[in-house]
Amino acid sequence: MAVETRFGVGAGVLGLSIAFASLGAWATVIEPERLVVRPARISLPEWPAGWEGLRVAAISDIHAGSPHVGYAQLEHLVSTTNEQRPDLVVLLGDYVCRRTPQEGVEKPENLAATLSALRAPLGVVAVLGNHDWWLDGERMRRAFEGAGIRVLDNEALRLDRGGEPLWLVGVADALTRIPRVEYALRTVPPEDPVVLLTHNPDLFDHEVPDRVVLTLAGHTHGGQVRLPFIGSPIVPSAFGQRYVEGVVVEGRRTLFVTPGIGTSVLPIRLGVPPEVSLLTLGASGTESR
Repeated sequence: MAVETRFGVGAGVLGLSIAFASLGAWATVIEPERLVVRPARISLPEWPAGWEGLRVAAISDIHAGSPHVGYAQLEHLVSTTNEQRPDLVVLLGDYVCRRTPQEGVEKPENLAATLSALRAPLGVVAVLGNHDWWLDGERMRRAFEGAGIRVLDNEALRLDRGGEPLWLVGVADALTRIPRVEYALRTVPPEDPVVLLTHNPDLFDHEVPDRVVLTLAGHTHGGQVRLPFIGSPIVPSAFGQRYVEGVVVEGRRTLFVTPGIGTSVLPIRLGVPPEVSLLTLGASGTESR
């Protein structure tokens, strides 16, 4: 009996060891490179009829040069996004992960050249994040705009469809710069619809006015790890899991946070795969997450 008991305990320990090893392999090797396209239809009561069904590919936190984001992964990201045929691509910051430029994919000019292959009828529009400014925000902006990617930094850009306007307002990163929402809105007629682009979703709590129909953000990585019953134990936000990922509706305002592509601090993802968020915007038919 004692022998059987010892054998049972040993088998249990072995089983747990295998399970934990498999989980570790998934989180460190498989999931960080398992790019998914996740569609979401977002209902916006103030959405203009002329822009019904707008398809937006939202991409954030690429962190090029991190362990799972090299040239091959970046090219796969671009081709996967283009296959979805979005009307607009928005890039929401943190394209690099190092404070000093290297000569590989994380070099701003190399990164911009690869992302320049993104295609959308309404263009590719970006804001910068904290990692971009820790590296060299001005250099990043020059590289992106030299590659045909418009960068908004407390600025507004008007789009038109059939003579009906839609404004993209991009604000500066909240950790390294001063986001000036009202300043960026100064040229936008008060009756025109606005989509706000920000790297950090914490801005949504107190600085985004009701006139903004939709706010798009990244930064959180969806927590990188999501556990059953617990959620994401670590979220880089002053509001914890409130803005961790997906659709958030507060009063008349709507926020969408994309969980991003790369990793930082620890090169792991578990329950939060790299994602291209494919958003369909309209006045009805919400599919939130």
